[in-house]
Amino acid sequence: MIKKLFLAIAALAASMNIAFAQVDVNKADAAALDSVKGVGPSMSKAILDERAKGEFKDWGDFQKRIKGVGDKRAMKLSEAGLQVNGKPKDGAAMAKPEDKAAAKPAKASKTAAKPEAGAKAAS
Repeated sequence: MIKKLFLAIAALAASMNIAFAQVDVNKADAAALDSVKGVGPSMSKAILDERAKGEFKDWGDFQKRIKGVGDKRAMKLSEAGLQVNGKPKDGAAMAKPEDKAAAKPAKASKTAAKPEAGAKAAS
């Protein structure tokens, strides 16, 4: 039974590491690129095809060469862990596991407050 518990904990820890892994567009394979939230198979293929022509110099070069990636999408991809030459996009906030955990109770309390307001309006 203890072995099963340790196995479950190890699996959970491994999945958390994947979620926050940094993926460099100049080094990653298709599977690694697909693991980044916001990158699907078609974008992975486009990245690999463009990278075959030459590595991406910086985020500006990446945005210019990959169709559909403007400033807003580049920020989201960077926040999800995508990097160019080992660097996140300038100004991108890197999410930390503890930040997400702290944000969840705040959302729950807001939704809990809404029914009370509705109840007062109905009275």
